[in-house]
Amino acid sequence: MGYTYTTALCVLLFVAAAEAKEYVVGGSEGWSTGVDYGTWASSYIFNVGDTLVFQYGALHTVSEVSESDYSACSASNAIQSFGDQNTRITLTAPGTRYFICGSAGHCSEGMKLACTVSPTASTTPGSSSTPVTPGAGSFTPFAPGGGGSFTPFAPGGGGSFTPGGATTPYQPYSRPFYYNGGVHTRSGFCGLVFAVFVVSTLLMV
Repeated sequence: MGYTYTTALCVLLFVAAAEAKEYVVGGSEGWSTGVDYGTWASSYIFNVGDTLVFQYGALHTVSEVSESDYSACSASNAIQSFGDQNTRITLTAPGTRYFICGSAGHCSEGMKLACTVSPTASTTPGSSSTPVTPGAGSFTPFAPGGGGSFTPFAPGGGGSFTPGGATTPYQPYSRPFYYNGGVHTRSGFCGLVFAVFVVSTLLMV
């Protein structure tokens, strides 16, 4: 049980790591004055697990601040501050995070970034699916004297069947009247002929 849980956790972490991306803040301009970081950030969708990379010179810093301090360009109550010139910050939760340069006047010159983090992207099944149904068509069965049509029945819909034209029911072979009774009819007919012959002979005598 423990082995299975550990394996599943490792797989999930591997998948998350494979999907995570790194973004160099400001692109080729890096973390510096004179860059519109609002426009830069609007070009990307940041997800949980992604990493922001701040690259900057010795005159700059990176300070994570609250929304109010972000608006006021104040780093006096920074959540965390960095000055290593290559700061890497992993986005661990959805929400908006705020960063400014703590050097005097730099935030007001544009060194500020509001980064909105979305939940980890995932593929979810559709809310509904449409079953495959037979396409429209027709079927003409063989029938003497006319055609016919057939519309396949499908889930959620009707169907219809129209038989071919008028047909003649099967009729058995008609035999002569004296044969309809089989051998008994033939024997009775022969007996009648014999009786007429005997009567005629006696009258002649």
